[in-house]
Amino acid sequence: MRLQSISSNLKNPAKIALISVHGDPAIEIGAEEAGGQNVYVRQVGEALANLGWQVDMFTRRSTPQQADIVQLSPGCRTIRLTAGPTDFVSRDQIFGYLPQFVDQFLAFQTQERTQYALVHTNYWLSSWVGMELKKHQPLAQVHTYHSLGVVKYANVPNIPDIATTRLTIEKQCLETADCIVATSPQEQAHMRSQVSKLGHIQVIPCGTDIERYGATSRADARQKLGIPLNAKVVFYIGRFDPRKGIETLVRAVAQSQFRADGLHLIIGGGSRPGAKDGQERDRIEGIVQNLGLVDITQFPGRISNEDLPLYYAAADVSVVPSHYEPFGLVTIESMASHTPVVASDVGGLQFTILPNETGLLVPAKDDVGFAQAIDQILADPQLKEQWGIAARQRVETMFSWQGVAQQLSQLYQHIIQ
Repeated sequence: MRLQSISSNLKNPAKIALISVHGDPAIEIGAEEAGGQNVYVRQVGEALANLGWQVDMFTRRSTPQQADIVQLSPGCRTIRLTAGPTDFVSRDQIFGYLPQFVDQFLAFQTQERTQYALVHTNYWLSSWVGMELKKHQPLAQVHTYHSLGVVKYANVPNIPDIATTRLTIEKQCLETADCIVATSPQEQAHMRSQVSKLGHIQVIPCGTDIERYGATSRADARQKLGIPLNAKVVFYIGRFDPRKGIETLVRAVAQSQFRADGLHLIIGGGSRPGAKDGQERDRIEGIVQNLGLVDITQFPGRISNEDLPLYYAAADVSVVPSHYEPFGLVTIESMASHTPVVASDVGGLQFTILPNETGLLVPAKDDVGFAQAIDQILADPQLKEQWGIAARQRVETMFSWQGVAQQLSQLYQHIIQ
C-alpha cells in the first residue's frame, strides 16, 4: 500500500538513467569486480520503477555473448553499451574507453527518440560520463561514489597509475553535480575533510531486501546446507581482494578458543582462474593450510542469490574485516538475517553497526581483536540471540530498499522540478 501511495503521488515521472560503467546490475554477483555496487544499482533501479519511474541502467558490455538489453522488471531495464573491447577490463583500465561510452549513450538516446532528465552516476568512472553528457544536453546529475579514491589509496600498498586522474575527477564531481549521495555520515565526513568543502551532499544509505533475508530459521538453513546444528559457524562473503581483510579473519579464527570445539569457517565468494581474485583466493587457501585450518574451513565459491540468505541464517556471526568500506552491504544483509556482525571499525561500518547492540567493531587488521570479538559472541548464545533481534529491527527501520528508493525519488523530483 505504501508503494502504491508513493507511486500515485509521482506526477509525470520522467525517464531517468542510472549509469554504472563497470558494475553491471544484471551480472551474477560474485564475478570478478562484481559486488555491492552491482547490487545497489539493480535494487535501486527496480525499487524506483516500483514507485513509477521509468529506469534505464547503463553499463559496459564485458562479453560478446551478453544481451544488449535485459528487462529486469516492469519499468526497469539494463542497457549494455560497447566501449572498448567486448571483454572484461579491470576498472583501473577502463577510463580510456569512456568517450566511446558517452557516444554510445547519446546514440541510444537518438535511437530511442528520448532524452533523460536526470542521470544517477555510480563510481568515479561513471561520474566522468555524467559530467561529459551535461556538455551535450540539459541534464541533472546525482552521484554515488561507492568508494573514495583518497581513502582507498591510503589503505593499499600499490597506487595505480590512474590515481591522479581519479582524484581530480572525484573532486570535480563533488563540486559540480546537483547532489552527491553519501551512503553514511562517515562517508560524508570523508568527502568534506579530504575531497572538497564545496558541493551539495545528502546522506541516503544503501538498503537490503528485508523480505528475502530473515525468512529462514537457523535450524532450517543448517539442515538445507548440511551444517551440524551444534556447530559454531563464522561466515564471510565477498570478493577475494587483499583490501577485504580475509587474512585477518583467517588468523583470528586460528586464535579462537573454539577452534577445536565445533568451529566452522565459511569463506564465500567468487573467483576466476588466472584472475586477480583467483590469485587472492590461492593466497588465502595457503594461509589456511599453513595455520592448520583446512578441516574446519569451507570455500563454497560463488553463492547464488537463492542460497545466500541460507548462509547468513546458518551463521552464528558474520565477519566483515575490510580495510575500508564506504558502507558495506554485507553488514545489513547479515543483520536482516538476525545474525550479528563483527566488522572493522572503518567508514560506513561505523554507521550500520551499533557496537554492543547489533555486533562489534574492531580496528582493521587486528586479528587478535577479531578473535576476541568473535569468541565473545560464540560464547554467549543469549547475547547472540539478543543482538540478532536488535540487528533485524535496525535494518527494518533504516535500511529497506523501499525506504532508500523513496528518499531518492524525493531527491530526484526536487532536482528535476
